[in-house]
Amino acid sequence: QVQFVESGGGLVQSGGSLRLSCVASGVTLQFTMTAWYRQVSGQSRELVAAIHPSGRTSFGDSAKGRFSIFRDNDKNMLFLQMNSLKPEDTAVYSCHAANTWGNGTLVTVSS
Repeated sequence: QVQFVESGGGLVQSGGSLRLSCVASGVTLQFTMTAWYRQVSGQSRELVAAIHPSGRTSFGDSAKGRFSIFRDNDKNMLFLQMNSLKPEDTAVYSCHAANTWGNGTLVTVSS
């Protein structure tokens, strides 16, 4: 059974940084496309960043230049480093891979 547990969310001021973590079980992240999505209540999920097994990364427009995505293959973990945060980044951030979603971690950016 594939499961993800996200952590690292919280309250941060505009311009600040956060690093989100996702621990995976039941799937080996380095062998599958893995991504971070975010969702604001009442809105559809938005792709934030993705990482291919090759290590190639891609980003949603809102994340380009500010966020980075990377893996720790030894620990089977996925990370999202978020810098220069803005109030509009406020959302629940979730891992996604192998047709499975994590429960997410809430990020709140105050102005």
